[in-house]
Amino acid sequence: MADGHIVHGGALISCPHGGRAISAGGAGTRAGVGAEVLIDGASVVTAAEVITVSGCPHSVDRRPRPCTTIRWPPDADDHAVRVDGVPVLLTGSTGGATGMCFSADLVPQGPPVIASVHRGRGGRQGVSSR
Repeated sequence: MADGHIVHGGALISCPHGGRAISAGGAGTRAGVGAEVLIDGASVVTAAEVITVSGCPHSVDRRPRPCTTIRWPPDADDHAVRVDGVPVLLTGSTGGATGMCFSADLVPQGPPVIASVHRGRGGRQGVSSR
């Protein structure tokens, strides 16, 4: 069963080294998946989106090897929350092999961290669809 809060464009996402991830919150997704479903006015983030990372200080043998992207493989979970057939990201979906940060040459560098998901008034998230 899917568990966690839906991640949207207002979420604070980072690589495991502290680099900031910038989510287009649906605008950068493949074929616009998620762009029409809003949480508190921001588009949901789906597993189809490749998120850009900036400011990662990671190095290997004193050579910079920063995280540059975060990618999520399609989720095979039959109970996943989906938008147009693509799983949405949940705060509980970032651990293990689910999400992964990559260097520019696509070397895996560790799982992403979702530090906070903005919540609407009264602790509720407002959901809408256009």
